[in-house]
Amino acid sequence: MTPAQLEACALSFPGATKVVQWGGSDVYKVGGKIFAIVGLGGRLMFKVTDLAYEVMTESGMAKPAPYLARAKWVSLDEPDRLDPDEAADWLKTAHALIAAKLTRAKRKELGL
Repeated sequence: MTPAQLEACALSFPGATKVVQWGGSDVYKVGGKIFAIVGLGGRLMFKVTDLAYEVMTESGMAKPAPYLARAKWVSLDEPDRLDPDEAADWLKTAHALIAAKLTRAKRKELGL
């Protein structure tokens, strides 16, 4: 998935926004909460389910994300080698996991 495809996908979800933080990282949020990060060098980090975290890190498909692994985030060094449909599904899940933790009022405000 190219950086442009990744950005278009992440911003296609309801209430999704993008900010540039931490020295140039693209940070994708829903309701002010981060669901994906494209860091310097192109590394993609995103929230996954507990099961996906175990499968992805144990199989070598992804690494635990620095500073975020305890919250079940993974890191992919070369997202441009990913199948766009598969990456889109991961981003959709990351968005849904974070959106589900928002308050009822915030979800309503965002149309979720």
